[in-house]
Amino acid sequence: MRALITGASGFVGSGVLRKLLGEGYHVRALVRTNSDRRNIEGTRAEVVIGDLNDRRSLDPAVDGCECLFHVAADYRLWVPEPKDMYGTNVTGTRNIMLAAAERGVKRIVYTSSVATLGPTKDGSPADETTPATIDDMIGHYKRSKFLAEAEVLRMIEQEGLPAVIVNPSTPIGPRDIRPTPTGRMILEAAAGNMPAYVDTGLNVVHVDDVATGHLLAFERGKIGERYILGASDMTLKEILIQLAAITGKPVPRFSLPHNLILPLVYLAEAWGRLTRRSELFLTVDGIRMARKRMFFSSEKARRELGYITRPVEEALRDAVDWFRQNRYLT
Repeated sequence: MRALITGASGFVGSGVLRKLLGEGYHVRALVRTNSDRRNIEGTRAEVVIGDLNDRRSLDPAVDGCECLFHVAADYRLWVPEPKDMYGTNVTGTRNIMLAAAERGVKRIVYTSSVATLGPTKDGSPADETTPATIDDMIGHYKRSKFLAEAEVLRMIEQEGLPAVIVNPSTPIGPRDIRPTPTGRMILEAAAGNMPAYVDTGLNVVHVDDVATGHLLAFERGKIGERYILGASDMTLKEILIQLAAITGKPVPRFSLPHNLILPLVYLAEAWGRLTRRSELFLTVDGIRMARKRMFFSSEKARRELGYITRPVEEALRDAVDWFRQNRYLT
């Protein structure tokens, strides 16, 4: 079976690519002309050039493919030009779905995010039924992913799009070449550069378990359903304690109140705009999101897909080892 993957050169997408190749799929990887291709070098993937914002470039990529894994997304918590993020995440998603529908792709897995889910009122882990509105979305990343998922759901309901949706939580592990915001946090902690932290919580999962979850959703998922692909709910302090045990670096001692750090981050963002920075380590949206613990349940995926995950310590260790081996850490 011939499968097209968008975002195959990225963090999650490269994991999906390897899983599909391992299962004997003929994998076609859609990349832009300027994409960093280190994550697909040495694989048997067929590389095709295209851009999600160029509708015509997608037709040759989709042609002849029986299935589509749309993994590509602009994942940043701060962007100097928000319209670029909406272009990739919303318009780009609509474009690739239209191309797939017009060419008779039989089955699609769309990679959304737990960012589209609303928080529970009592702080318990959210699941696929937890209600959310656009007003619950903090920042352009969450808003753009919310709108993109809503468009996919609309196409499923109104146009018969044969898509299953997966909502990964916070992947960590190897091949985080950018790195992602979470990967940057791991790097800073592993280098001993985090003297303090904010009180928050995340659901963390090995990136390769997320990749396996994509294949399970393709094989067993129900059209129109969403499946959270996560693993362990952990406070940031718990994550940092485990990282300290792996790296030998000291555990950050101080927890900073959100209201204390927020004015400093506003200044950092203003400086970032002035100096035309493309990314920042600390962002206003990141601190605002940190006020709530982002805990999620993957019970539906376990029950309906047979989804299983490895211990979070293994995920953290694999992330640190990969950063070391690739000279992100000295």
